[in-house]
Amino acid sequence: MARVLIIDDSPTETRRTSDFLIQAGHQVDCAQNGKDGIHMAQSISPDLILMDVVMPDLNGFQATRQLQRDPKTQHIPVIIISTKNQQTDKIWGLRQGAIDYLIKPVQESALIQSITTALND
Repeated sequence: MARVLIIDDSPTETRRTSDFLIQAGHQVDCAQNGKDGIHMAQSISPDLILMDVVMPDLNGFQATRQLQRDPKTQHIPVIIISTKNQQTDKIWGLRQGAIDYLIKPVQESALIQSITTALND
C-alpha cells in the first residue's frame, strides 16, 4: 500500500491513527512536530502526510505551507486532521495546500476514504 507520514504531537492520536493505518496495510512513519515532520518528509518522501494543526513551534498550517512550497515535497498530498473545527480553519488549511481537512476524532472510514482518494488522484 502507501507510506504515510503522521505529523502530530499527541502520542495517543498518533498511536490510534497508526494502528488502523497499519491494519489497512500502510507503512507508517511518525514525527512529533512540524519541523521534524518537514525534515522527515524531505528525507523519506512519503506517499501521503497526515498533519495535525495545533503543535508547538511550527503549527500544521505553517508546515503544510512549507511542504507545498518546497520542490522536494510539493508533490506529496497533505491531509489535515485537527480539533480545530471552524469553517475558517478548514478554508485556511486548504489554502495552505492541504487536499482535505478532517476533524478529530476522525472516523476510520472517513480517513481511509480520504487517503484512497488522495492516492488515486
